[in-house]
Amino acid sequence: MWECTIDSSEEAPIILSRTYPIWCAAMLLAILTSSAANAADYPQAEIANGQITAKLYLPDAKNGYYRSTRFDWSGVVYSLTYKGHDFYGPWYDRIDPKVINWVYQGPEVVSGPCSALMGPVNEFATPLGWEEAKAGGTFIKIGVGVLRKGDGNYNRYSPYEVLDPGKWSVKKSKDNIAFTQELSDPADGYGYLYRKVVRLEKGKPELVIEQSLKNTGKKAIQSQVYNHNFMVIDKQAPGPEFTFKVPFDIQVNQPPNKDLAEVRGNQVVYAKPLSGEDQVAVPIQGFSADTRDSEVVIENRKVGAGVKITIDRPLVRSLLWSIRTVLAVEPYIAIDIQPGNEFTWTNRVEYYTMPATK
Repeated sequence: MWECTIDSSEEAPIILSRTYPIWCAAMLLAILTSSAANAADYPQAEIANGQITAKLYLPDAKNGYYRSTRFDWSGVVYSLTYKGHDFYGPWYDRIDPKVINWVYQGPEVVSGPCSALMGPVNEFATPLGWEEAKAGGTFIKIGVGVLRKGDGNYNRYSPYEVLDPGKWSVKKSKDNIAFTQELSDPADGYGYLYRKVVRLEKGKPELVIEQSLKNTGKKAIQSQVYNHNFMVIDKQAPGPEFTFKVPFDIQVNQPPNKDLAEVRGNQVVYAKPLSGEDQVAVPIQGFSADTRDSEVVIENRKVGAGVKITIDRPLVRSLLWSIRTVLAVEPYIAIDIQPGNEFTWTNRVEYYTMPATK
């Protein structure tokens, strides 16, 4: 049974699907209906440190903003403001249950329920127990719960029935929120204790996300996790006013459309502001096993705001994805946890300002 306690003491192909099982249609209708409601209707919390104010949606299997099965339900920062700039927010105009991933529909960017999330949110890319399970059996998506396996190959952009979201607990203080999810599935031998603390560094314009995953099951947990980093800096379209750079020379097997962007040394440079149905996706290679290569700097000179993103684990994969409403970097790290062991990692985002260009 699902439980949640709150202590308030202080980019892939776009596919349209026309068929859903009855449970899925009902779930998606609920998500779609709730998405039109005011943000204040969802369980949420606010933290601040005197420089940054951040607003987060909280995990809730009945009333939460996000109840789909791609992204981790915890630590959803839907707004973060610093010196008058807002760095996060919706990159989609609406949610449509017929859409898998996202799609352009006329003037709108429309997201499917699985991808309709924002801010620095995690996805554990490899589900647990999918290969062993038969159709109708169970598998686990870390940060979501025990899910029902359908037919065909696993598709992160397609929703699955949530059989057990585990036991969530949330503890809030003035400048941080701690999330815990306890989950086990005796049918497939997997279990874990997942902890995440989203906090604002004292005296600094910095967001720190501290995570740990303890294997409480009988099988090894092997996956990859990345933070999607949906950057929506003052709603500016990615373009020449943006800087995107890393500490190493970028190597690419699939260079972007040169009419939209190109790789120059350690930077991806936009040729024009993205508009219409433009899309720039760059699989980034050339990084080493040194954790310093995880650093990404994203700046917008027009509004005079930027971020520096880092992880304390070596990269195994990285991707830049952008459309006219969002610029995102997806740095992947590997997870291999034997039963009884624990794995930790930390993401940091530093926010800053600079003189705006005129």
